[in-house]
Amino acid sequence: METVYRNTATICSSMPLTKEIIAKTLATPQGERAYKVAEKLFDAGYDTWWVGGGIRDMLLGQVPEDIDVTTEARPEQICELFKRSDRYGERFGSIKVPVGDDMFEVTTFREDDEASDGRHPESVVFGNREQDAKRRDFTVNAIYWHPISREIYDPFQGADDMKERLIRFIGEPGVRIKHDALRMLRAVRFRAKIDGQYHPETYRALQENATLVEILSGNRLMEELEKILQLHQPSRALEDAWEIGILKAFLPELYACKGIPQPKDFHHEGDVWKHTKQCVDAFEPEDSPDVRLAALFHDVGKVETFSLVDRIRFDHHATVSAETTEKILARLNVSGKRKDKIAWLIKHHMMMLTFLEVGEDRKGHWYFHPWFPELLHLFRLDIAGTTPADYGLLEKILKDYHAFLDRHPRPKKPFLSGDEVMSITGIPSGERVGEFLKALHDAQVRGEVTTKKEARDFLSRHMHKD
Repeated sequence: METVYRNTATICSSMPLTKEIIAKTLATPQGERAYKVAEKLFDAGYDTWWVGGGIRDMLLGQVPEDIDVTTEARPEQICELFKRSDRYGERFGSIKVPVGDDMFEVTTFREDDEASDGRHPESVVFGNREQDAKRRDFTVNAIYWHPISREIYDPFQGADDMKERLIRFIGEPGVRIKHDALRMLRAVRFRAKIDGQYHPETYRALQENATLVEILSGNRLMEELEKILQLHQPSRALEDAWEIGILKAFLPELYACKGIPQPKDFHHEGDVWKHTKQCVDAFEPEDSPDVRLAALFHDVGKVETFSLVDRIRFDHHATVSAETTEKILARLNVSGKRKDKIAWLIKHHMMMLTFLEVGEDRKGHWYFHPWFPELLHLFRLDIAGTTPADYGLLEKILKDYHAFLDRHPRPKKPFLSGDEVMSITGIPSGERVGEFLKALHDAQVRGEVTTKKEARDFLSRHMHKD
């Protein structure tokens, strides 16, 4: 039975969407702007509602992180009302509407196209609000709120499921998964996000269809994985994915980390899997997406390098982890430059002792490296994932790092590029170009090279010496 609660802010006291949370939401700049978007569409004669995650947050008594708007207006009609709209997603029925500092996703009511290979719906078919609700994945995502009339449209009792923190598919779970296999990872993520639990039929369907994630594109898997790593407690989603079998299907290298023991003297937390989970649960807001991925995969090489010689050892595991991660990221269609950066972070995550032992010139090579600040973040996460956590060495490195930067202000952008070095010297691309660039960089750090002309002169002298 469809449920519509009218004037919930004043009449329906049984609903957890209280007057207080409504007032708090509408008082924020985002809430006020989202109200204006809905109001403009509504005044133009189009049925318009807030829907999805923002309503979930409000039902939990939280001010929404994001507010999505859904409407019967077609994309071209939305763009006519909001002239500065981003029409990139128009063919999918989604328009991004800028208002002040916020960007709102305004989506036309849609219905499912049942012709699908499980990777994604084959096409977008516009429909009405009732059809739009039926095509959504979970009951807690099919709760609509009208910011003007204060009505709630809740056709699948999603508000009741929110009270129980219940993740439940709309319709037949197996059919919903086969229509779009990404819904399995979304189920895992939402369960962790709301600290929830699964409806029994939903859980069985996830287990029975876990291997279907293999048919998803790397891009879609990567997008969902990064959302998981932004959760307050990513380990809950990762553990679910492991238990259900989803992780084995699309990240078997990470799946294999459970049961790989670590030396007891240094890792009281337990095996590599437990260490990894502790690392990702230690994320701070300032940790970049690349650092988060590096933390997730930094020890996958321990599976291959495990040995028992007087104690448990993982010789060269950082290098093997970096190589394995490059293969994983290639499957997930991560760009070459980003893939190289994440692999570099992982390859060097065991080098903390080195930085206190090298000379001043060599420290400049590391401390001025553009990725070094993120390597420090990875050091911190690796320590946080270890019980007992000892930050003493990291604190010494940070002290030395800042003292070095005080003594040697960070050099500006290099005066010559690799292409210019090859043009001046006549040498082909390769290691020697890197050696010349390194020599130029060090000269710039020492203050011997301060202009592009001096860089050319230095390079000429260096080449003749060579």
